Amino acid sequence: MARLHIVNKSPFERLTFTSCLQHASTGDSILMIEDAVVGSINGTAFSATVQAAMVDKSVYVLGADLAARGLEGKVMDGVTVVDYAGFVDLTVTHDPIQSWL
Repeated sequence: MARLHIVNKSPFERLTFTSCLQHASTGDSILMIEDAVVGSINGTAFSATVQAAMVDKSVYVLGADLAARGLEGKVMDGVTVVDYAGFVDLTVTHDPIQSWL
């Protein structure tokens, strides 16, 4: 089973997201929550990095955290927006789970 990487820090404030991408393997999934959701926004300095990751990894973002930050509708193509039930589904279908703090 593929690994789920959960990232909660903004890629514009910390190197956590970059470290995650360096360690993620082909077929893994990355879920952006909390402040990390800004990494899913189209047209930012981090967009090309996320697009490159999507070549061989699945990328998700928690919709509630997008809404809390007023970023709904700004997610780049290829990133899947999930609700809390989708978050749970990801944790059930992946093993192991790595949280990046």
